[in-house]
Amino acid sequence: MTDTKIDVAKLVKVFGPNPRAVDAALSLLAAGESKDDILARTGGVVAVAGVSLDVQEGEIYMIMGLSGSGKSTLVRCLNRLIEPTSGSVRIDDEDISKQSKSELREMRRTRMSMVFQNFALLPHKTVVENVEFGLKIRGEAKEKRAERAMETLDQVGLKGWEQHYPDNLSGGMQQRLGLARALANDPDILLMDEPFSALDPLIRNEMQDELIELQQRLRKTIVFITHDFQEAIKLGDRIAIMRDGEIIQVGGPAELVSQPADDYVQKFTQEIDRGRVFTAESIMHTGESVIREDGNWDAASRAFNGSQNDCLFVLNQTGQPVGYLLENDVGDPSMAGDKPIQNAMATVFPRVSPHQRLADIYAQCSSEAPMAVVDEQGLFLGRVSIRDIVGQLAASGSTPASSAAATVKLDSHDE
Repeated sequence: MTDTKIDVAKLVKVFGPNPRAVDAALSLLAAGESKDDILARTGGVVAVAGVSLDVQEGEIYMIMGLSGSGKSTLVRCLNRLIEPTSGSVRIDDEDISKQSKSELREMRRTRMSMVFQNFALLPHKTVVENVEFGLKIRGEAKEKRAERAMETLDQVGLKGWEQHYPDNLSGGMQQRLGLARALANDPDILLMDEPFSALDPLIRNEMQDELIELQQRLRKTIVFITHDFQEAIKLGDRIAIMRDGEIIQVGGPAELVSQPADDYVQKFTQEIDRGRVFTAESIMHTGESVIREDGNWDAASRAFNGSQNDCLFVLNQTGQPVGYLLENDVGDPSMAGDKPIQNAMATVFPRVSPHQRLADIYAQCSSEAPMAVVDEQGLFLGRVSIRDIVGQLAASGSTPASSAAATVKLDSHDE
């Protein structure tokens, strides 16, 4: 069971020319007035309009939206770089709005770090001095902070660059340095505001892969701001989509693509390669699709008649798949009654993880042999066929390249 790391409730941020304008804007917002009407009547700009969200410990929580949607303001309210106008932000169930300035500084130094789009490096300090900077401010001893800085630089692939200056580094290396500086304090939480958006596409993709690898080892709680839905689905456990200071929908990548809340969300998702969104788990068949290996043909026949399955996986006593039967096999007159099924079952079939993307597992499919979806212990969770994959890829009504390729391959097997 996961724990809530960040809990945001009814958060509002209004930028106004004076306190009276901000108060008036708050009243109008509470009455349901639009941002445009509030701006016209008070001069106050509603950047965040009553956002509530929760971020679980160890997850990557993506916040995305178009420019001006409020996502960068929201993330800066989480560490009070921008003071919220109303509402609350709780970190480990502690309301940070009630923290003193000294408590807030300590929280930023030890528990929460931020990575910016423009790197925010210190050009007159070396790479290692940039990483040490936060530790020095925190009062760490020189030897300890040097050791920690070197360790962190190694984690992000900058070992050997310690004595260079930031302007000697490429854009991708500078962003690695920014990430190293954030990680050096060993914070529980990383706030990342479009950290890769200024990078070339190839370097950006590499940085995304490195973040995934780091997260698998470090398990930080990450709030990541982006305007790129492809980046969001690649990195995020959950994605919150913002518009006009509000969160329109929160969900996993597959949920947002298959069940968009409105046209705004659908426009983000309509060009996405569904093979990179949906997983084996999202389309697998469970329920009455198995039979034990000590079963006989009568049991197999009853199992087929009692379900709409055209395939049964055969499981051993521990629940691992050892073979499969097709419905046509049961009609063989030479195999009936109490004869065991082991001699006739097929034993060659792919095994895939529930979290594997459809685009990655497609190559393992054939029109005859289904795939067994298994957990880390090899226990059976469900089954997926090539037809399931083609059906999901084509569900959008469009014909993405991966879907077209899958259809060609399916047709060739059916000939």
